[in-house]
Amino acid sequence: MAPIPKAKDATLPTPRGIRRACKKELYRAIKRMKIHISDNLLKQGEQLYYHKVIGNLIWIHENHSNRKLLCQWWEREVSEELATLWEIDQDKLNHAFRDGFGG
Repeated sequence: MAPIPKAKDATLPTPRGIRRACKKELYRAIKRMKIHISDNLLKQGEQLYYHKVIGNLIWIHENHSNRKLLCQWWEREVSEELATLWEIDQDKLNHAFRDGFGG
């Protein structure tokens, strides 16, 4: 007999919740790097990250408890484009994100 999934694990997060989480995670990374990103570039970065998460939502939801794996995904799929957009060092961004995200 299969275990009954918990209510929290059974449903996918809402788009609003995803958007807020992406914004919060990027805010933590920027704060750790002690840099300023203009509001326009910040919004573009948030949208970039949000669309990447939406595109891989099922996989991300299935691995939501494995922060190390999620950080590896972020470094592969998001960080290069984000570092290019914000014109910052990708390695520093990866380190700051990992430090803030907990992976």
